[in-house]
Amino acid sequence: MAARTALLFLLGAAGVGPVPSQGSQGDREPVYRDCVAHCERRNCSEAGLRHFRSRQPLYMSLTGWTCRDDCKYECMWLTVGLYLQEGSKVPQFHGKWPFSRFLFFQEPASAFASFLNGLANLVMLNKYKATVPHSSPMYHTCIAFSRVSLNAWFWSMIFHTRETNLTEKMDYFCASAVILYSVYLCCVRTLGLKRPAFATAFGGFLLLFLACHVSYLTLVRFDYGYNMAANVAIGLLNLFWWLGWCRQNQQRLPYVWKCVVVVLLLQILALLELLDFPPLFWVFDAHAIWHISTIPVNILFYSFLVDDSLYLLKANSEILKID
Repeated sequence: MAARTALLFLLGAAGVGPVPSQGSQGDREPVYRDCVAHCERRNCSEAGLRHFRSRQPLYMSLTGWTCRDDCKYECMWLTVGLYLQEGSKVPQFHGKWPFSRFLFFQEPASAFASFLNGLANLVMLNKYKATVPHSSPMYHTCIAFSRVSLNAWFWSMIFHTRETNLTEKMDYFCASAVILYSVYLCCVRTLGLKRPAFATAFGGFLLLFLACHVSYLTLVRFDYGYNMAANVAIGLLNLFWWLGWCRQNQQRLPYVWKCVVVVLLLQILALLELLDFPPLFWVFDAHAIWHISTIPVNILFYSFLVDDSLYLLKANSEILKID
């Protein structure tokens, strides 16, 4: 437990959550297992399946909800009801708290929060493009960072809407890509503008690392512990690299306080994951609250990128005038 706590505290910006468990108290309960087995025999046989499909809403079938999924959902709430009647703590099922499904959204609050994070990124991307000229040295690097982030929030939304092996992997892999690109962004800003060859080589190394990381998790074993450890290591590098640069430039660049607040808040907000409680109203859990809390952090980081990009543009113009 202490190790899990330490890892969560050190997590970086992308939505990397706690390590899912392979089994939970709720899905080990005999009443839950018997309920699922009985439901599948009744509703998921050939005759029952035709009836199930005839009454299943189109939006549920189009998003991949199956008869077995429905059985697990209904039996989960049956088991939760028995726990509540006995005055016992609500259990988890298959590594997750019970969530009240809304339409086809499996975890509606986290899905909506991921959408809002993506929307905030899109709005701030457009603001960045409208404010910062293409000639700014960091322009293309910041635009690429925004697109990588948008992709990650898209898959986070899809994963929380409908969890499958594919959506889970895409959520994790895209989160890793954001963390790695954050380090690359930091490298370009702190060293790469003066040493572009180093930044290019370092970017190639990060890309190779991501390819190896994804290949191992896809082709060898989807190891949650390794995935978390790798993201924590990269997140720590990103944290201390940015903080070190901000400390060196705090007098010369007054706006770097925004970067400091962002990287520190991302670490502090990760502590929300430790507040592991059953969802409020069966909708808002700690993970959803974490996602909601990152929305203003994203906006503040883009504000830093705008200020910094405009500063670099002005500095370059002054150098050219002197030359």
